[in-house]
Amino acid sequence: MKALVLGWDCATPELVFNKFIDDLPNFRKLLRNSLYAPMESCDPPITIPAWMVMATSVNPGRHGIYGFRHRKENSYNDIWIANSTKFKKYPKVWDILAKHGFKSCIIGIPPSYPPLPLNGWLISCFITPDKNKPYTYPEELKKEIEKEVGEYIFDVEFRTDEKEELVKNLWEMTEIRHEIIKYLMQNKDWDLFWFVEIGLDRVQHAFWRYFDKNHHLYEENSPFKNVIRDYYKLLDRNLGEYLKLIDDASIFIVSDHGAKRMKGAFCINEWLIENEWLVLKEKPNGIRSIDRVNVAWDKTIAWGWGGYYARVFINVKDREKYGAIKKEEYEEVRKELAKELSKVEDDKGNKMDNKVFLPEKLYPECRGDPPDLMVYFDDLYWRSAGTIGHNKIHLERNDTGPDDAVHSKYGIFVKYPHTPKILDRVSIYDFAPTLLNEFGIKVPLHMEGRVIK
Repeated sequence: MKALVLGWDCATPELVFNKFIDDLPNFRKLLRNSLYAPMESCDPPITIPAWMVMATSVNPGRHGIYGFRHRKENSYNDIWIANSTKFKKYPKVWDILAKHGFKSCIIGIPPSYPPLPLNGWLISCFITPDKNKPYTYPEELKKEIEKEVGEYIFDVEFRTDEKEELVKNLWEMTEIRHEIIKYLMQNKDWDLFWFVEIGLDRVQHAFWRYFDKNHHLYEENSPFKNVIRDYYKLLDRNLGEYLKLIDDASIFIVSDHGAKRMKGAFCINEWLIENEWLVLKEKPNGIRSIDRVNVAWDKTIAWGWGGYYARVFINVKDREKYGAIKKEEYEEVRKELAKELSKVEDDKGNKMDNKVFLPEKLYPECRGDPPDLMVYFDDLYWRSAGTIGHNKIHLERNDTGPDDAVHSKYGIFVKYPHTPKILDRVSIYDFAPTLLNEFGIKVPLHMEGRVIK
């Protein structure tokens, strides 16, 4: 038994199943004999933790991972960054397969740096800080890779105005990874081969406004209008080459979430300041992150972090160093803040479809350092901007560099071969049980999903 899993980070069902389908002959042919559906991501639907949720069928609360960065022990400014060592509590599917004697080849699944031992081979992901660091397991695999392709590329700088250079870099990174994938597919004795191509996420964030006429920054007849389409075509050509290299294997194509146009950025901390939840000792001279602003913490009730969703923290006595809210007032204050955030409007005064979550309502348990509130502005169409000094609440553009797209809740799921069937939806929690079922392995009790049938 063999299984090949193609991870197209941020692949969007509206594009691959509909808008671009005629440009993807290999993908289209595969769908004719596949089970496929939009795949609902986890909350939050972001790269970290979504890929590990897919690999473990365990929710972010149990992992204690709510995004890329987390605050450290209720501090105001100290943070820690999620990496592979933070996901060791629950076994990934390749760990379970190893106990049954199966070997895995894992490439670029976030977060896989630093590389952890497995029964097989691993190349770490886009969070790898430096090509000079050990980024493979076993460590000698690094020399093998560099002998084949030279310098391996983990990621590109995608929040840039240098679009022509970005296109060049994206294609180069993807082609190098493609060559390594083909090499390992042919030269390693694998049972599971699972890779993630992060380039699709980067190209959609960088070029969405050039093809989507509904985008508020849409540029008609831009030379970049076909970049996203062309990148999907590149992935499809690569898919065609993989299909020629394997026989008698189950094939899955999956994504951790989808994408959609960004309507703007909502300045969470500017709103908190305006509404007297967050108090500054003095206004910053220019645009600053909150850790570089003089905050009157003893008078501050709440502050927030930016990202594709907002994480909001309440300043509680005996929890935070300068807590301003008594513990017995916490729930009432949190309820009031959640109510006010749910009512915020867009830049034109229109009601937004805001979703405000209490982490303990989303997850049966909340390990690690969860925020007090998790906020999706206008169902994620508006980013959360955490910087201060804009003197306004709504921004036309992202506050941390050019970014045209946000995340949508649905990615994709394709299973081949299968009697042709389209499902309304499947869950990201169902992927690990489904993959284990392909190998005839009973689904462990700790997993939250079910086998997709």
